[in-house]
Amino acid sequence: MFSVLRRLLCLFCFCLGLQSLRAATPSSEAEPAAFKPEALDRSTILQLQIFLDRHLFGPGKLDGAVGEFTHKAVVNYNFAQGRKDIYDWSHALTRAAKEVPVMYASFKIRPELLQYVNPDLPEKPEEQVQFPYMAYRSLVELVAERFHTDEDFLARLNPDKRLNQLKAGDSVVVPNVRSFRIEEIKPLASHKTDPVLSQNTIVIDTTERIAVVYAPGDRFLAAFPITPGKPEFIPVGTWEVKTMLNTPSFRYDKQFLEEGVRGGEAWQLPPGPNSPVGILWCGISKSGIGLHGTALPRTIGRSRSAGCVRFANWDIVRLPTLIRPGSKVIVR
Repeated sequence: MFSVLRRLLCLFCFCLGLQSLRAATPSSEAEPAAFKPEALDRSTILQLQIFLDRHLFGPGKLDGAVGEFTHKAVVNYNFAQGRKDIYDWSHALTRAAKEVPVMYASFKIRPELLQYVNPDLPEKPEEQVQFPYMAYRSLVELVAERFHTDEDFLARLNPDKRLNQLKAGDSVVVPNVRSFRIEEIKPLASHKTDPVLSQNTIVIDTTERIAVVYAPGDRFLAAFPITPGKPEFIPVGTWEVKTMLNTPSFRYDKQFLEEGVRGGEAWQLPPGPNSPVGILWCGISKSGIGLHGTALPRTIGRSRSAGCVRFANWDIVRLPTLIRPGSKVIVR
């Protein structure tokens, strides 16, 4: 097990052009000079991102751009496939072309989705407590998260549409990905111990901002981008998943988030996709710390949280299919 963990840490060190590699990294420290992913057209990169996302190697938001987490997703996918050259994109690109022949789809906004949108949701926590649900603030925000992307990329795909004026019945071009369906999230559902999934382990690499799930026998299952906590609050060590709950409420305590000490003023925020903890809370045996979703998927891997670990909602929703209470959580 520990030899595989060391190899995983080596993989996480790969971040082409963004940072130097640590000493434990495999000797092939860069991709061959003849291959430049940045030279690929945007549709080909999107095709690859959709493929990686489908196989649970999250490339971050789908945007058709070559970025840090697309690089890392290719490396992790290659490692899981047992490929010798983990930095070679050719296999993943070939598979993506076969499995994702259509990169774009048309999504028609159904009237029932309007219940998950509230343009009047305020920004201040003390005002949010007056609302029963932390809804999306616009239909374009809902559509973007549903298809694992952001509003900017939707605008690129729909240049002739006024996305800020979307309404029920409108159709939007979106990435052809398996959608995150907010209407299928069962409120307050608790995910229980499972004889198979509870044996799996999740490794949180706070330096490389990646979470990896593997099964007994060192079988690599999935990898997702994360936003780790502030260095002074990161609970390095080995823990255990204790609870997994859909659509939790959230105690917003500014002092606790900034200093790690409970303050005298706090607000109990309602559940919903725009809650600071998103649509799922995975509590661990370290008090007050958990893995959870986010209201700001575009910031995943690009900012710091307090002491918890944030995932995009479209990724955190998949955790109950990979781990359960009883699973080991390794934070390093």
